[in-house]
Amino acid sequence: MSLYSRLLYPLLTRLDAEVAHDRAVSALELAQRMRIGRAFLRAIAGKIPQRPVTAFGLEFPNFLGVAAGFDKDVRVAHGLACLGFGHVEVGTLTPRPQPGNKKPRVFRLVDDRALINRMGFPNGGVEAAMPRLIATWALKDRRFRIGVSLGKQKETPLEDAAQDDVTVMRRVLPYADYLAVNISSPNTPGLRELQGADYLGHLLRTLMEENARLAREQFVPERPLLLKIAPDMTMDELDTITDAALEHRIAGIIATNTTRAREELVSPQAEEEGGLSGAPLLDRSTEFVERIFDRAGDKLDIIAVGGVMTAEDAIEKLEAGAALVQMYTGLVYEGPGIAGRILREVAEAEGEG
Repeated sequence: MSLYSRLLYPLLTRLDAEVAHDRAVSALELAQRMRIGRAFLRAIAGKIPQRPVTAFGLEFPNFLGVAAGFDKDVRVAHGLACLGFGHVEVGTLTPRPQPGNKKPRVFRLVDDRALINRMGFPNGGVEAAMPRLIATWALKDRRFRIGVSLGKQKETPLEDAAQDDVTVMRRVLPYADYLAVNISSPNTPGLRELQGADYLGHLLRTLMEENARLAREQFVPERPLLLKIAPDMTMDELDTITDAALEHRIAGIIATNTTRAREELVSPQAEEEGGLSGAPLLDRSTEFVERIFDRAGDKLDIIAVGGVMTAEDAIEKLEAGAALVQMYTGLVYEGPGIAGRILREVAEAEGEG
């Protein structure tokens, strides 16, 4: 059992889940500012195997990253990279500041090794995040990749959602390795309707056209555009989304966001409203990865996210067809040494094979 599991995690669980997260982010932000702090984070990570991965035409230092939602305001991407993660997806960022939903809005399901959140894209808005994003992009010898999750304002009508995404895209495009379109959060009213045929084609067509136009205007390459989807749909609906991504030449799919399902949970907080993440999502998200890969092959790169707690979980995602793997809830339950541990154990397993 790690020091985190024995000492730190029990202390953090005495705090409200969101308060504990905010304090962890503040500590990580402080550590990344100082050379000794960064060295401490790297010591926690331990030796990281050098196994680069190519996805979306980009080289990543390893396959493991942090999902959107952990670093909402681009505060700790460098610190997370020091812990061994090869990419960090920051945000979700919206055009204007947004407080999110009423607190409490994050709940631990300890017995299920899961979380429920109904955050609602709280963030300071894209303009407030820009100085930190630019500074992160400009880090000397930066090897980790930065993704930016784009989201619509809560009050924006669905038919105008693309314009919100374009507003954020316009600001962040020169300073992001890839862009993720979040149409799958269960905590923004109506957002998942963007996954349906009525809106999806228009959204993808608009974003791809704007990606090309903004890249020309700003004299930078077009950025890979990824679509983040929900696990709460039928396989036929998933096929429709995959086909739309192929038709509009989207670079990849992130599978999956949190779920509204509440099957076979034992924790007393299981009936809280919001999106469920963590171990209960592992199998469903892997099924989605397999289905997308079977349908699209190497025409779409997949980032697998959902339920990753161990090296075995990561291997399951990779064998299902994922190019990259992300985690969030696993970081909460397993602590800051999890990235290094998973990367070493996967490298050992691959070496044995």
